[in-house]
Amino acid sequence: MTDCRKIKCVILDWAGTTVDFGSMAPLKVFSEIFEQRGLRLEMEELRAPMGMPKLEHIRELLKMERPARLFREKYGRAPIDDDALGIYAAFEPALMNILHNFSEPIEGVCAAVRELREAGIKIGSTTGYTREMMDVIEPLAKAAGYAPDCVVTPDEVAGGRPAPWMIFKNMERLGVYPPCAVVKAGDTAADIREGKNAGVISVGILKGSSELGLTASEFGALSAEEIEDRKQAARERFYLAGADYVLESITELPAFVKEIGKDERE
Repeated sequence: MTDCRKIKCVILDWAGTTVDFGSMAPLKVFSEIFEQRGLRLEMEELRAPMGMPKLEHIRELLKMERPARLFREKYGRAPIDDDALGIYAAFEPALMNILHNFSEPIEGVCAAVRELREAGIKIGSTTGYTREMMDVIEPLAKAAGYAPDCVVTPDEVAGGRPAPWMIFKNMERLGVYPPCAVVKAGDTAADIREGKNAGVISVGILKGSSELGLTASEFGALSAEEIEDRKQAARERFYLAGADYVLESITELPAFVKEIGKDERE
């Protein structure tokens, strides 16, 4: 039994969790940048490292079996780190050019955060985006009603996901401890591992997630059966990554936090 009396803080991911339904901005640019180099990657491949810092995401893609094979077939050699750096050099400005179009809070986020705050919960956040990228997204999200109490980016700490440093920096800045009083919620396996490595309660969010892999319009167009099949596959990937819980939607977070806080006191 832990010594936590209640949950004190919820730390949220950004793209795919609180803004940018489906985490489409990075996916779009990854796809275009690789295709410009003659490497047409599948959506599942492009999404696999999602949630990591973007340079690390590119490095992981180049290590994967099929992308690495496509690279060898195209260029006659195995990819090296200079290739990853070159791809990132093209990726970063291309992403910066479109981020302003992907900063709208996902439906239900603002209301959920408001309810959490009314319960005395602090709101932190971590991301796979750099500080420069977040400087585009943050003010636009704030103008639309979403502004967490703390935002930490990978370039502000020793390393990004799956390392726990961004979570620990949130806890330090917000004055929150122990880890069992913190919930980390996100939409990727990297988010889940980040939370587990920090020793906090690690929660996957299905609706809007990169793991679900649907745009808002695709989500609305599919049948209930098709959506449930996609959700079940994503749910299994979250649990495989070590998730403590998986929620259907971020709108469930306030009730969830209240419930587990009650459980901890029993």
